[in-house]
Amino acid sequence: MFQFDYLVFIGRFQPFHDGHQAVVRHALTLAKNVLVLIGSANSPRTLKNPFTYDERVGMILNAFGNEYDGRISCTPLDDDPYNDVKWLANVQATIFHTTGGVGRVGMIGYHKDKSSYYLSLFPHVEQIFAENYANLSATPMREAYFGRGLIDDNLPTNVVNFLVNFKNSDEFASLQREYEHILDYQKAWQNAPYPPVFVTADALVVQAGHILLIERGGEYGRGLYALAGGFLDQNETLLECALRELREETGLVIDKNTLKNTQIFDKPDRSARGRTVTSVFYFELLGDDLPEVKGGDDANRAFWLPLGELDGAMMFEDHYGVIVKMLGL
Repeated sequence: MFQFDYLVFIGRFQPFHDGHQAVVRHALTLAKNVLVLIGSANSPRTLKNPFTYDERVGMILNAFGNEYDGRISCTPLDDDPYNDVKWLANVQATIFHTTGGVGRVGMIGYHKDKSSYYLSLFPHVEQIFAENYANLSATPMREAYFGRGLIDDNLPTNVVNFLVNFKNSDEFASLQREYEHILDYQKAWQNAPYPPVFVTADALVVQAGHILLIERGGEYGRGLYALAGGFLDQNETLLECALRELREETGLVIDKNTLKNTQIFDKPDRSARGRTVTSVFYFELLGDDLPEVKGGDDANRAFWLPLGELDGAMMFEDHYGVIVKMLGL
């Protein structure tokens, strides 16, 4: 009766819209079961990922109700922006754990934009390419929602109801303030002859199994954990910038000879404010006694966190992926 035992559909579903629903409905005509892998499950609330994993599970399952009698299942999928191999292995392990390695498994999706590149990572899995229903994209839906409070018409009724209620939450108000902050930030550069590229430097400091982090102040990323860092001044090198920002935001002054490694992170979409390229300097300090630190400048606080307690759901922008990549975690 069915061509597949499982069809896998990967997405962020921020929010789950009629285009997503059409793909799942098509998958249900081809497969006994549809496994929806919900990406960015380890991300904090941001304008790009405003809704939690559990909220998105509710959007998806409630859009179908009991119509398909448990044939749709959802599973979280963490981001790993700087390691496609690790991300791919995680997807494979998740699929194997769900299916038990038994039956015919395929993948379903559609080529929307460059964010759909992941489809090319599964050349040995049979793929079904669904039609991009009405060419829908969640990005303009989010922009209209947080920018003007508008709810798109191309959403399942249950998702509309969720968004109506979410507008009354503190989380919505916070995200809307961040949206306005980003617009104001970008207006300062709107008359530039070319789109600007911002240059920053960050300090990754590790000692005795702990990592030095700050808690961000200001409207952009307020309350999220981050590496100490900031924008490059005209009269300094990138290393000097990282050491200055470290001193200003944590009070810590260190010897540049403790530098272990440097890497550049330049994913075009790593910052919502605009194209931002950062150099991350990894310092490894000796000794068991952690130096005293104190938040300053635009950091609400500075603190040492055990490496085992790192949590992507609390981290600013791509800093969790940066740390994982540089420390090989």
